[in-house]
Amino acid sequence: MTRIALLGTGLIGRFYAQSLHGRRSRDRIHVVYSRSRERADAFADEFGIPHATDNWHAAIQREDVDAVVIGLPNHLHLEVVLAAAAAGKAVLCTKPLGMNANEALEMLHAVEKAGVYHAYLEDLVYTPKTLKALQSVRAGAIGDVLWVRSREAHPGPHSDWFWNKQLSGGGAIIDLGCHCIEIARNFIGKEVRPVEVMCWADTQFHPVDVEDHAIGLVRYENGAIGQFETSWIFRGGMDLRDEVGGTEGTIWLNHWLRTGMEMFSSSTQAGYIAEKAETDTGWLFPVGNEGAALGYDDMFADVLTQMEHGGTPREDFYDGYVVNAIIDAAYQSVKSRQWSTVELPLWRGHTGEQKAEKSRSFDDEHDLIKREMMPDGATKLILRNKQSGELSQRIVAK
Repeated sequence: MTRIALLGTGLIGRFYAQSLHGRRSRDRIHVVYSRSRERADAFADEFGIPHATDNWHAAIQREDVDAVVIGLPNHLHLEVVLAAAAAGKAVLCTKPLGMNANEALEMLHAVEKAGVYHAYLEDLVYTPKTLKALQSVRAGAIGDVLWVRSREAHPGPHSDWFWNKQLSGGGAIIDLGCHCIEIARNFIGKEVRPVEVMCWADTQFHPVDVEDHAIGLVRYENGAIGQFETSWIFRGGMDLRDEVGGTEGTIWLNHWLRTGMEMFSSSTQAGYIAEKAETDTGWLFPVGNEGAALGYDDMFADVLTQMEHGGTPREDFYDGYVVNAIIDAAYQSVKSRQWSTVELPLWRGHTGEQKAEKSRSFDDEHDLIKREMMPDGATKLILRNKQSGELSQRIVAK
């Protein structure tokens, strides 16, 4: 059994508690921290947690705590991670790891120097659909991955600190883009170096000093492109979608608004439907198990099992650092309106990655560009001469 100090009782803390006391059940939250002692006590009563506190230092220092799970606002991550590492505790931190790459790198160095287990709690790479899609990609089902589009959009965050740049580090990019960027890295290959970013962002609607809408492109050394779309002005709930394009196939994933369950209600008594749902009347899209659908259950199953066995989780602090570096480049691109280099002074992946092979030899003289079945049943081939580059087409009889 892993004895956990859970820091934070907000929305993310609630999802964490439900998953920690659910899927693996043998792991227990031993102490919970909230800025409000009253809220900490109420949370402890609800989830059967024996200890509650409004002092996170005290929670970390307890001898009967094995691991610290951080579900706190972004500006607190650095201080808490350093303290947990110094106390010799395993550290599991929510996204984004840092306010920027410098903070993330400092945290990475701290946990590695202390020799403590560390995990980056990026739940959306653990959704059941994503895990299945990744399995198919790694088995070669869609060939070489050339393009990944990941979108997260909703009406905006649930707590005030998200909207405050001093506490969050930014807006929709750092809040939602971190998910999208890491989803793309998983499909493209985390060993492939991100090279540069082109990003547009603006505050289109809300009276705040952070962006509420952003679109970006991340170019990788092997020529693949990761595209992220993030928005706090989307109406209609939470839109979580991914598309993966490869040389031999395509994968489409819709995680939230088309869950397979739809309900119409004209009552005013429906209550909570799902995270970021804007209404409880009309056509609704309930989620049977939010923790499972959003990846929390599989995330903690992986993270805590690997900790028990001395392994490495799917996502650790190094991954959080790379994501922060890409986000930094995105913000720089927003300012410069140009491609911005991803600065990675610490890179542990491949170097000199080659682009996907473009040649598809048809015969000794030609490469095949495209094969298509026509309405009359004949097959048309588009060919390119290997020597001259001349393009031609050929009709194959029915």
